[in-house]
Amino acid sequence: MERADEKTILVVDDEPNVRQYLKAILEDAGFHVVTAEDGEIAMRIIKERRPDFISLDLIMPRKSGHRLLFELKRDKELARIPVMIVTAHAKDDMGRDEIDDLLEKRMMSGPGAYLEKPVDPTAYVHCIQRALGIEAKEGVTDRISLREELSKEMQGAGTEELRKALELLKKRGTK
Repeated sequence: MERADEKTILVVDDEPNVRQYLKAILEDAGFHVVTAEDGEIAMRIIKERRPDFISLDLIMPRKSGHRLLFELKRDKELARIPVMIVTAHAKDDMGRDEIDDLLEKRMMSGPGAYLEKPVDPTAYVHCIQRALGIEAKEGVTDRISLREELSKEMQGAGTEELRKALELLKKRGTK
């Protein structure tokens, strides 16, 4: 059985906060993660250090995910890298036609071919694990779920609540 710590995931997204969020989720699951802000940078990374999986935003400046995917599929070796589109535009005017085009031309297929933003972190990790033949570990799912819940709670917390939470976390680290 394959292991997450033996796999490198390339996360391609033009939004820095989305890139960092997806990277954190995948690192929590044990993967090595490399990021790129657009399709041009992603292609350079892919050629230098072929990833085991690509998480690809659809709509980006310079080189879109749609265009990058077509370039990957034209190369016999790179076409073997599993790709999952992660987009907020699957059903709007910006991305619906591109998703339909990719599905129609069989550039992607099957469940998990694309996920819509906002991404459910557990579903995201499970799709990648499934594609790579990695068994889901219970502790990983719990950790991802707890991080997500903590993140949501922190958004509504006041300064004093955040300070207390930080102090508790720091105390945990000194034990």
